[in-house]
Amino acid sequence: MKRVMRLLAWIVAATLGGSAAAVAASPAGAAAAPLAHSADLAVEGAVAAGTLTLRVRRSGNQQPLQVTDLAVRVDGRALPVMARADGSWAAPLKDLPEHSPGKLEIIVAHDGALEALDGQLPLAAPAAASPAGGTLSTLIHKQMSWWILNVLIVLIGVIAVSRRMS
Repeated sequence: MKRVMRLLAWIVAATLGGSAAAVAASPAGAAAAPLAHSADLAVEGAVAAGTLTLRVRRSGNQQPLQVTDLAVRVDGRALPVMARADGSWAAPLKDLPEHSPGKLEIIVAHDGALEALDGQLPLAAPAAASPAGGTLSTLIHKQMSWWILNVLIVLIGVIAVSRRMS
């Protein structure tokens, strides 16, 4: 019985540690969502910490391409855009009003061509809050913890019943 309890303790520790590490490894709002596309290009983006991060790829094969210039307008207001070392582009959103509808216009210069794309600004992490006041990742973590607790209670019950039957 001591072996079973030790094994159960190791399973609980590994499960809780793994779920906490998974939540910590994926910061809220970091997941890129498709924002705009054309026949040649696809633009993915995410809003985190007041910054819009954009990544431009080819539509067909999802390969990155050499973008020479990128301009972004949100609700008609031009945003300063900076290229990052990893090939993505960042635009600070600090000057925009909070309740902006977020009509996004992206102008991409690549391979001697200039393309204008329209899209919708993605939601920031605080805007995806749950009714309890936490972010979406917090809600998912709480739900995962609840299921782990339920499974552990059932396992303890099975062990107790099997011990009484023997």
